[in-house]
Amino acid sequence: MRISLRAGERIFVNGAVLKVDRKTTLEFLNDVTFLLESHVMQAEQAKTPMRQLYFIVQMMLMDPNSSEAAMVLFGKAHPAMLKTYSNRDIIDGLLEVEDLIARGRTFEGLKRIRSMIPLEDDILGEVSDVGSPVAKFEPPLRLAAGA
Repeated sequence: MRISLRAGERIFVNGAVLKVDRKTTLEFLNDVTFLLESHVMQAEQAKTPMRQLYFIVQMMLMDPNSSEAAMVLFGKAHPAMLKTYSNRDIIDGLLEVEDLIARGRTFEGLKRIRSMIPLEDDILGEVSDVGSPVAKFEPPLRLAAGA
């Protein structure tokens, strides 16, 4: 898999943060877990249930050492969301996310959650900011094992 990065862009690879100083292309020759900086949601952006779920799943990708704690949080947040929403598209999407996470397809689960944020925004009457670039980088929060 080949990934092209712009000068100054960051990428999270297997829990490490890499920053390139010039336009470059990375080629991954084996299986890696990665997340592009443009898809990273900061904690203060996680203001709605769907964004909070996105943030939890994002932590599974960004900080593999805390993935168990993030999975516990997912196990609490996901069922509560299923009970909260009545929109069939969101419920179906949440069930799909649950299946993806259970099968270890975390990145695909994150993408699926991302696709539901505009639906949630429509329901809540808010404007989606998913596509906005990350203005400020902050290291991922450490999830407490007992959370």
